[in-house]
Amino acid sequence: MCMKDKKILLNYSNCMDDIIGPRHGISRMKLQEFSHQYLDARMKIVSKRNSGKLGFMDLPFDDEMLKNIKRMAAQYKNKFQNLVVIGIGGSALGTIAVQTALQHPFWNQLSDIERKKFPKIYVTDNIDPERIQQLAGMLDMKKTLFNVISKSGSTAECIANYFVFKHQLIKRVGKKQYVKHIVITTDQKKGFLREHAQAEKIPTLPVPDNVGGRFSVLSPVGLFPCALTGIDVDSMVSGARAMHERCETNELQKNCAGVFGLINYLMYQAHKRICVFMPYSDQLKDMADWYRQLWAESLGKRTNNDNVPVYVGPTPVKALGVTDQHSQIQLYTEGPNDKIIVFVSVEKHTTTVPVHAPTGHYLKGKSMNTLFHAEELATRAALTKHERPNMSIIIPEITASTIGQLIYMLELATAYAGEFFCINAYDQPGVELGKQYTFALIGRKGYENQRKELEVFTKGEKKARGTKTCPFVA
Repeated sequence: MCMKDKKILLNYSNCMDDIIGPRHGISRMKLQEFSHQYLDARMKIVSKRNSGKLGFMDLPFDDEMLKNIKRMAAQYKNKFQNLVVIGIGGSALGTIAVQTALQHPFWNQLSDIERKKFPKIYVTDNIDPERIQQLAGMLDMKKTLFNVISKSGSTAECIANYFVFKHQLIKRVGKKQYVKHIVITTDQKKGFLREHAQAEKIPTLPVPDNVGGRFSVLSPVGLFPCALTGIDVDSMVSGARAMHERCETNELQKNCAGVFGLINYLMYQAHKRICVFMPYSDQLKDMADWYRQLWAESLGKRTNNDNVPVYVGPTPVKALGVTDQHSQIQLYTEGPNDKIIVFVSVEKHTTTVPVHAPTGHYLKGKSMNTLFHAEELATRAALTKHERPNMSIIIPEITASTIGQLIYMLELATAYAGEFFCINAYDQPGVELGKQYTFALIGRKGYENQRKELEVFTKGEKKARGTKTCPFVA
């Protein structure tokens, strides 16, 4: 591959039977047989996009959206030292992944001059009281901008964190000034945050109706924090657009998103139901967290499109090379052969670090880069020798463009996998009951029936704890 192309590639040869054997590998004939299913899946995806159901596919082409994001970001340039993103799940994981990939690894420790006066960034993606209290206590509220993100506008965790920081903000800057420190990203028309923003005259950015949270990185949800911190959002979007155009083909072998979705589907059918996402780059370690939500929430479903119970879904697992060679690879090599390992390989790093080993040492004359690549290759080879399916997403180098390509490829691959599994990859009904129980426990009106269910549940738990001979309580 020519490095000038800067295109990410997918090498799935180590999933094929001529490499790892017929017991665990996929035959070329099998792939050929599925070319018709691929075409059917592609037509369904095109149809859904044309009917306005797959908004994530339109984001790379929404020039007006990008213009508005950049205009809003420019209004806050050089005005704040800190940016706090308040979100959870799809409203946070994508931002974290992109920041880790494209910013200095110690961004918040750099001086204002070293950061070119772009703000430090903190993402509150949980409601742990210890962390929230410590962050609120250390921030200079007068120098902090808060980006509150919730598509529904009513996400309990997001709203709770917002109220905590809003209280601190008003104490420091006053009720009339606090709105100058907030930007809300939410539904265009409805929800608590939309109503609150209108009432308080807080600036807002819209989340498109047809873009789900886990597919929203390339919307204002992810691009606004990136633009605020100096990331090249134009290149991110152009990279995503280039990936879209590459995948606009009826030839399966030329569509890396389609192939990725199909290989994972076929491996699932062959009882490889765990997908390990293992980047060999610290810059991409948080991309695995975003991918876990994308893959798990989209593909883990109780029923198929005909409402027949199927209970499907590959389990995504996060790993990091080379760190997890010393914690997980033993399992992947000699444990149950029920996994497919997805390596994310970076061909060129921006820095070369010599080891400076003494004369006579086997590392003499070597660099950290050489060792890094050698360990990745060795791990792939060892897994392949043990007939463990693996494939590699190959990134020429980490840039805003290649990150845009990677994000879009994995989103589109998820859409393809959803079609192969014949399930709805865009809803998440399995998380709703937990939300309802949470609302019931904190006394929200309208959840009285769920409260009664929980009372029965908690009585059972208390009874178990009070029984000395209960085998379920140690």
